[in-house]
Amino acid sequence: MNLVRRLQPLYALLAGAIHACSFAPWDLPWLQVLALAALFVLSARAPSARSAAVLGFAFGMGWFGVGISWVYVSMHVYGLMPAVLAGAATAAFCAYLAVYPALALGLAHWLFPGMFARLAVGLPALWMISEWLRGTVFTGFPWLASGYAHTDGPLSGWAPTLGMYGITLAAALLAGGLSLLVLRERQRRARRYGWVALVFVVVVGGGWFGRTQSWTAPVGAPISVRLVQANVPQNLKFEPNGIARAFEAHFALMQGPGDKSDADLVALPESIFPVPIQHVPPSYLQAFRDFAQKHQTAVIYGVFLEEPRGQYFNSAVGYAPGDAGMRRYSKRHLVPFGEFIPPGFRWFVDLMKMPIGDQQRGATAQPLALAGQQIAINICYEDLFGAEIIDAWHTAGPAPTLMLNISNLAWFNDSLALPQHLQISRMRVLETQHPMLRATNTGATAIIDASGNVAAQLPYLTAGVLNGRVQGYQGTTPFIRYGNWPALLLAGLLLLAAFLKGRGDR
Repeated sequence: MNLVRRLQPLYALLAGAIHACSFAPWDLPWLQVLALAALFVLSARAPSARSAAVLGFAFGMGWFGVGISWVYVSMHVYGLMPAVLAGAATAAFCAYLAVYPALALGLAHWLFPGMFARLAVGLPALWMISEWLRGTVFTGFPWLASGYAHTDGPLSGWAPTLGMYGITLAAALLAGGLSLLVLRERQRRARRYGWVALVFVVVVGGGWFGRTQSWTAPVGAPISVRLVQANVPQNLKFEPNGIARAFEAHFALMQGPGDKSDADLVALPESIFPVPIQHVPPSYLQAFRDFAQKHQTAVIYGVFLEEPRGQYFNSAVGYAPGDAGMRRYSKRHLVPFGEFIPPGFRWFVDLMKMPIGDQQRGATAQPLALAGQQIAINICYEDLFGAEIIDAWHTAGPAPTLMLNISNLAWFNDSLALPQHLQISRMRVLETQHPMLRATNTGATAIIDASGNVAAQLPYLTAGVLNGRVQGYQGTTPFIRYGNWPALLLAGLLLLAAFLKGRGDR
């Protein structure tokens, strides 16, 4: 028995690794529920809150050790950090993220001694709250949050009402019910079976019903789009001829057949030039302006802006036919260590040799009016934060009709980061029921329709253009109106119910 108990952290580690395999590119939502149920069963057999927390930490190390291993690539291969330090930094980052599931399991064991109250309600609610905290504390890192595994399947129907964190709660409630069945407590069997049946009907049935509900509707005529994926290797961007190489690659691809353009909107990736726009040859910038005027096509691309001197913004710049100036959006949610330097960590960022590693946050989420659409732009990592994406619907002026993500994931090579990021974008579409375009350097360049389906996509790590049509939408989902608050309120009510009832449940 002692040997079995000592091996439980190893079992939790393996369950966490399996949990990571439920996300893209494998897309196995029920595997996520089963892996989480296995963790809940292990925690139920833990003799103390500390032991339960250890299991949660081990689960997290397996989960993030597999799921975000691509962090090492950015630090070592492109950041030029020594392999040992990059490996240690990756492990430390995974350990930090693993603290959150550890807290959920430890607190559940401590707060709810009754097994039914803990597994049926208390632990699922704490799991969701821990995921929300992971996506919030220290600017947040909600990558591979449990709800993202359910972009396909019945639970996705909760996205427009409760958002990704509401789906996280729904999945945890299912996992808690399964764990109660596995444990086979002798007493109150009817109550356990009745609860599991109720949870299944409400969670799964409600999700299926939610998939049939439309909160938004098409508006106007569809527009034609051309999304450019130049596949410029990250290391080549910083060579002496990197600016010229970037311009030539992108400008050649954005041309239509016979020097004509049949696109209403041409979108290029994030930071196509590795320097501020003031250091880009004026002829290159003028070529983009001339293209927009000649073809009566809106053009948008990613570039750094420096204003005032020494203040850098990761931005999207847009030109519309007839415009004398440019329209811009600057990234508001920056990546720690890659785009801004947390206090006391400049030495660490300096080890990675990353240019423009200390940037400023943009001030507004105002959509850009281009090609007859109101486009809510988000840059790379920003689409992890659903509650911030919907800010574009809460600003003065016309509401967005579609979303555009421009990204450069060349930092991560051919890793899990690319399909995982596409899955994250799909969740933003499910929450808002507005389509999203993705223009990326290496992938995934894609058109996602208002139902969250990938209508068209370019292969990863290839140079090409994706031509297609996209329909703008109007209207607001409950998630656009209220964000994460309904899911947090529901989790709080479940915690209260578990606390009031659980003390007498032995």
